[in-house]
Amino acid sequence: MPVGSGAARRGGGTGSWNGLRRTGILALGTFAVGTDSFILAGFLPDVAGTLGVSLASAGLAVTVFAGAYALGSPVLATLTARLPRRTLLVSALLVLALANLGSAAAPAFWMLLATRILAALGAAAFTPNAAAVASALVPPQARARALAVVVGGLTVATALGVPLGDLLAERMGWRSALIGVAVVCAVAAAGVAAWVPALPGNPVVPLLTRLAVLRDRSVAAVLPLTVLGMGAAYTVYAYAVPALGALDIGSSATAWVLGLYGVGAVAGNLSSGYATDRFGPIPVLTAGYALMALSLGVMAVLAATGTRLPVLIGVLALGWGAATWCQTPAQQHRLIAAAPAESGLVVALNASCIYLGIGAGSLLGGVALGHGVTVMFGVSAVLALAALGYLRFTAR
Repeated sequence: MPVGSGAARRGGGTGSWNGLRRTGILALGTFAVGTDSFILAGFLPDVAGTLGVSLASAGLAVTVFAGAYALGSPVLATLTARLPRRTLLVSALLVLALANLGSAAAPAFWMLLATRILAALGAAAFTPNAAAVASALVPPQARARALAVVVGGLTVATALGVPLGDLLAERMGWRSALIGVAVVCAVAAAGVAAWVPALPGNPVVPLLTRLAVLRDRSVAAVLPLTVLGMGAAYTVYAYAVPALGALDIGSSATAWVLGLYGVGAVAGNLSSGYATDRFGPIPVLTAGYALMALSLGVMAVLAATGTRLPVLIGVLALGWGAATWCQTPAQQHRLIAAAPAESGLVVALNASCIYLGIGAGSLLGGVALGHGVTVMFGVSAVLALAALGYLRFTAR
């Protein structure tokens, strides 16, 4: 029976509950996607050592994933538009599982990069469609809750990705950690196949038509800030393990500090939504970029002076995480206000810009790392200040 008929269509309590339960398996899928996006940064030093490449080169695995996701998402949305949604979701998760198994077995670095690109395409096909299916599983009055469940999987992955990768790599090795991600993807695929009802595909919208919204000057002015802000955060985040090591955070404490980053990320994302509704997006983003510049700037000073203050570093990591992920709700708010008739499209474009920023930041971080951790922290802080300046300029 198609979703949207029966209890769900009537909007009854039973339909809402059944639909929300089904979104739980979609949340497991978004958790797998999010973990796959962030976990690799937790064991980059081990990857570099195993495959015989420099740490900066190993960071390209993060860069190519982010770049392939950003560029592949709109193309895949066009190519897979007619596919039934359940078929598409299951296929995307299986591609992600196979890609992670390939990454785990990669004997050479080029093969790791190839499988990370494949993983990114699976992730790009799954995430936006999981949100669309979640909204179709429930009556209108329960859609916000359904979307919150699905996005919750990504949020938890954001909080746990790098610290989880660091812990798993330490105990089992990075290859085993990627196999674990593949298993979660396979379990999620089986759950989607069993519990998510059939939904038809969508009409094909040409790619150029999808991108026509970029001609809107208001939209075109907002999206570069997403790239710049995420690039500022990920210049260091992709190399978080060696960066914290340079701040004299031992291997046993690294996961805890990264966990604090994750707590800050969740808190920043949640509080940003409430604050944006109350105060508007500009004050929220202003506070976020200022906090990011302050947190990363102080870390640069600590690295330069060799000062050992682990408690302060934990607090700074908390602020860094909050500042990174407070951007998304506020930016989405600005984009929807700029193009309310194209809300779904501009939010999808913002997601692509998030991954463009991650890719560009990790690439820049690899270059900066060659000049020392102090330079890498400093570049991140300067980029955060540049984001703040761009915000103030475009907010006029």
